[in-house]
Amino acid sequence: MSQFDVTVIGSGPGGYVAAIRAAQLGFKTAIIEKYSTLGGTCLNVGCIPSKALLDSSEHFENAKHNFENHGIIINEPKADIARMIARKNEVVEQTTKGINFLMDKNKITVFEGLGSFESATQIKVTKNDGSSETIDSKYTIIATGSKPSSLPFITLDKERVITSTEALNLKEIPKHLVVIGGGVIGLELGSVYLRLGAQVTVVEFMDKIIPTMDGALSKELTKVLKKQGMKFMLSTAVSAVERIGDSVKITAKDKKGEEVTVEGDYCLVSVGRRPFTDGLALEKAGVELDERGRIKTNDHLQTNVANIYAIGDVIKGAMLAHKAEEEGVFVAEILAGQKPHINYNLIPGVVYTWPEVAGVGKTEEQLKEEGVAYKIGTFPMRALGRSRASGDIDGLVKIIADEKTDEVLGFHMIGARAADLVAEGVIAMEFRASAEDIARSSHAHPTYAEAIKEAALDATGKRALHM
Repeated sequence: MSQFDVTVIGSGPGGYVAAIRAAQLGFKTAIIEKYSTLGGTCLNVGCIPSKALLDSSEHFENAKHNFENHGIIINEPKADIARMIARKNEVVEQTTKGINFLMDKNKITVFEGLGSFESATQIKVTKNDGSSETIDSKYTIIATGSKPSSLPFITLDKERVITSTEALNLKEIPKHLVVIGGGVIGLELGSVYLRLGAQVTVVEFMDKIIPTMDGALSKELTKVLKKQGMKFMLSTAVSAVERIGDSVKITAKDKKGEEVTVEGDYCLVSVGRRPFTDGLALEKAGVELDERGRIKTNDHLQTNVANIYAIGDVIKGAMLAHKAEEEGVFVAEILAGQKPHINYNLIPGVVYTWPEVAGVGKTEEQLKEEGVAYKIGTFPMRALGRSRASGDIDGLVKIIADEKTDEVLGFHMIGARAADLVAEGVIAMEFRASAEDIARSSHAHPTYAEAIKEAALDATGKRALHM
């Protein structure tokens, strides 16, 4: 029986990063992955492929609507969805091969098969051909991630009634894509097909989209996406989804309680994700779950079984790849006797529409609920020279600071490259910077980042220079 110091079950961003860090710290490390490629949901059917399609569709959108304004005259562009999907697959293949390289480089043993507990220290790996082997591990890190959720009355046929996985591999551009759920995944994939010519209708139970983010971002993104042609049915509760040949009929009740229907040729069900623990045989190891099917962990991400830890989507908290990565490093360093740190308040959230949306720290709604006295600085992207030069004038930066101490409590942005620029907010808050600290830091001109400095100036005595 092969023996390891640390075995990681699941090779997504949390799992493979945990394995790398454990190996760096001198542990004899193994990783178990049931699929034929490493990288988990994020690299195979999530973050990476969706961004590849978002970029391809954004190029098409620019060619169709924006090139002429820049003095670039071309024939009417056509969208080749098959080529876009093929390119997406090439990007995924390159990325997953990169994970293979990292496993080899760090001398991590990779097992392909379904990992399931035989006991707290023994894990059986069942291969696709039915054969199996059992390994012994001093410590185990569960990193099996999540799967798309659905609603009890919806039958996912994965042809017309689909999840995000199938939406990444459509063979045609929908005529009318109905998206159930106005969260990150639904809006991103809805944006892909909207740009390519589909009619897109988003049906959302809440009274706003991206409901967990700051209200200013939700309001601005709604306005921008409506301008792009996306339609919204907010405060609308879906009650039935019925496939009729090559069309799908969605029945729902609006905020007045009246029945409404919408029909499309595809329906994307995007109502969140659920922790994935199927096949782990957790009961054999004695690992406990909570009422929502998540693995219970303490502040060290240790389960109720002392030598078993869990990270990422399979435990409580935001289902984000970078959160899982931080937790993977955290556990490996805990096992090595170090004292690592994660500030869960400073895990940024991003929506990769265009313009991009990003936020970190407290929202204004949260601070109101907590009774914290705060002040706000905002700055519109259209006031920037860089935004006007590129034509990306939609959006704003919003900085929230403590009214008394001026410490930055929240950073929220919708605009070009917000996904990259949110890191400035994360760093500022990790070092407990004040809005004045940001305001007095030089930002290169002309850049999108100048909007952050201007918002900070606005938060400290309404001193914005270009507004």
